[in-house]
Amino acid sequence: MNDTLETPCPETQGQFLVAALYHFVSFPRFAEFREPLQLVCNENGVKGTLLLAHEGINGTIAGSDEGIAAVLAYLRAQPEFGRLEHKESRASSMPFLRMKVRLKKEIVTMGVENIDPNRVVGTYVEPKDWNALISDPGTLVIDTRNDYETAIGVFRGAVDPKTKSFREFPDWVRNNTGLHTKPKIAMYCTGGIRCEKATAFMKEQGFEEVFHLKGGILKYLEEVPPEESLWDGACFVFDERVSVTQGLQEGEHTLCHACRQPLTPEELLSPFHEEGVSCVHCHGARTDEDRERYRERQRQITLAKKRGERHLGS
Repeated sequence: MNDTLETPCPETQGQFLVAALYHFVSFPRFAEFREPLQLVCNENGVKGTLLLAHEGINGTIAGSDEGIAAVLAYLRAQPEFGRLEHKESRASSMPFLRMKVRLKKEIVTMGVENIDPNRVVGTYVEPKDWNALISDPGTLVIDTRNDYETAIGVFRGAVDPKTKSFREFPDWVRNNTGLHTKPKIAMYCTGGIRCEKATAFMKEQGFEEVFHLKGGILKYLEEVPPEESLWDGACFVFDERVSVTQGLQEGEHTLCHACRQPLTPEELLSPFHEEGVSCVHCHGARTDEDRERYRERQRQITLAKKRGERHLGS
């Protein structure tokens, strides 16, 4: 991937540039790096979330082209992040409320000790070669994302573990002996980071031919022409765009702010949908007290919008 930012094509034009990034590296000084990184982001008008841990960096940020370029240049000037790669997309409005640089035990939480993608990891597969791999009858395709993500889009023929969080994935693998029925395992996730640990874990479990999509779904949707795509649906993203589609166009989904489930335009028409209060997925799981509390929060959000402000609870 080029280190310089390219001029976006007309199909992906948007006022804000969104950069998704991660890098596994030994980073013992991660705690002392938090404040300088926060300052650089603030000075350049960049918002989003970046996670720092002993094992590296992970996150998504958004801002002007110049602001994102400045933050990426600052990161790549660090000896640990000289080979940092990122993926770009566009947003018509700022997709984050604030800038957060957080310290974590893991940059992606799997909860398994001694999983190090720098030591052992699956074989990377470029987006242009992905279709051939997953179309091979000898390949078992596994989606490593969570259930609310897979609900709106998957690769054809993929196995969906239906996990609530990535922490559940190791037990799902251990409890599914049927995963050994095919010689090849092909794994994918949104931007590639979960597969770094997922493929490392699979290798540790004795699976030999383990592959993963380099750059994740986002890179595939960016590079593979729609007429050749084996992706069905939209890809969930962790910002206010909610989803993106082929060519990284903004999707039609919105988010239920009560349960955080993505909603289709059709689901917004459900009698169970009340903005900020409930949706078809969570209405039955909420009490009257819950709904009244959410209604009050939504009232505050509406008032903030009328004042031209953004309510932090939104």
